Amino acid sequence: TSIRLYIISSGINAEYGGPLRSNIKQRSVLRTPGSGTPSHDTPGRATPKRTPKRPAESLVFKEEVQRHTVHTLVFRSLKRTHDMFLYDQWAPIPTPLEMKDARKNLKKLSEYASVKDMDAPVIVRKEKSVPLGPPTTGQELVSIQNNNPNIPSEKTTSNALALNQNTKTITLASRRAPLPKPQWHPPWKLMRVISGHLGWVRCVDVDHTNDWFVTGSADRTIKIWDLASGTLKLSLTGHISTVRGVAVSDRHPYLFSCGEDKQVKCWDLEQNKVIRHYHGHLSAVYALSIHPTLDVLCSVGRDASCRVWDMRTKACIHTLTGHTNTVADVKTQATEPQIITASHDCTVRLWDIVAGKTRATLTNHKKSIRSLVIHPTQYTFGSASADNVKQWKCPDGEFIQNLTGHNAILNTLALNQDGVLVSGADNGTIHFWDWKTGYNFQRFQSQVQPGSLDSEAGLFAMRFDHSGSRLITCEADKTIKIYKEDENALEEPINWKPDLLRKKY
Repeated sequence: TSIRLYIISSGINAEYGGPLRSNIKQRSVLRTPGSGTPSHDTPGRATPKRTPKRPAESLVFKEEVQRHTVHTLVFRSLKRTHDMFLYDQWAPIPTPLEMKDARKNLKKLSEYASVKDMDAPVIVRKEKSVPLGPPTTGQELVSIQNNNPNIPSEKTTSNALALNQNTKTITLASRRAPLPKPQWHPPWKLMRVISGHLGWVRCVDVDHTNDWFVTGSADRTIKIWDLASGTLKLSLTGHISTVRGVAVSDRHPYLFSCGEDKQVKCWDLEQNKVIRHYHGHLSAVYALSIHPTLDVLCSVGRDASCRVWDMRTKACIHTLTGHTNTVADVKTQATEPQIITASHDCTVRLWDIVAGKTRATLTNHKKSIRSLVIHPTQYTFGSASADNVKQWKCPDGEFIQNLTGHNAILNTLALNQDGVLVSGADNGTIHFWDWKTGYNFQRFQSQVQPGSLDSEAGLFAMRFDHSGSRLITCEADKTIKIYKEDENALEEPINWKPDLLRKKY
């Protein structure tokens, strides 16, 4: 037992810097308990005791840590922070005043040389009516004219001044711009009813050649129809739930579709099969839009986000977040704002596609917004909600006017080059509007297919063809209806009374 203890102590000494005694003779010294004589080795000679070396304490240097008070430490920290922010090293070098003046003069000569010497514009003040007390005499009228520069004197030849003794006011003719009159549009009538889907028809899009159009339905199929004859050309299957959006590319032989199965698919129309999937949405996808100039696809859905996809690489470029509820529709255009979304949180958002951030948020609607439409030639767009249809001006979303008259939930909008806006509601009512003035020149109730319930008269989507002379509607009675203008209609006078108290919100 003592031999084992000695070997262990020798190993500890070697670990702490002491010599490792590996010689058996040196670590085999035994003593009998209670005696000072050795138990073996040379008789009569006592083996001297060997004291193991201790660890070398001289190799360990202990430095005393100077202790400071909390006040000193806080003061030092404040001083370091002050020294760090004392000098604005990242700030630009200040420009001398001489350089600023030289830059202004150079810009004035290079850009405004042709107009800097022109006369100042004449500012025309608005003319107001001046109320009077008792009938005025000639001297009182002259004093009023002298005190008010807006009233012309008797020497002027203007006919704007009129003195009415009954109302006791001097009225000046106001130069208001005349209100625009609505343009006459021929009425629309039903042209064809197409049956073929086994469920609600939820979306539609027209090919850029204007030869065929495509529809998606709750029966999980995508059907391609001939526009001239209305016959079925092709059926595509692949979605496992309702198809909610379709979009045909103008620059590629591609058809894009999305549905409630969280999938966004790219179909090659030359092979009639799916060639790409775009994964990323966390819930049902409700709408699609293809950018007119970039190879970019935008999709929105119930996960309250708008995802921007690269068509070729299937990469998600941006995930535009900010809405707090389902995003129902998305539109894209070549000019700013390039992406517009409408949501059930009662807001319309205009997006900056480069930064991936919101450019403006429009909060004028009081109900959920389900549809958007962009004017094909003007720099404006419209949004549809259960309260009314609103018109907006790009790029900052300035409010233009309200179009009121629907008493139902609006699901869809369509607009052609002639300024005819069509809105379809959940109860089957279709209203035709003049885009410029907001005049509702026609309205009627969609007729359901024989054998269907009256409650199945709702409209889910509509789209004009590229000529603007055909309107394609998708309805809840599983049919597709095509409307056209009445070519035999004669122009009639319009009995239109403008709403002078038009709401500005």
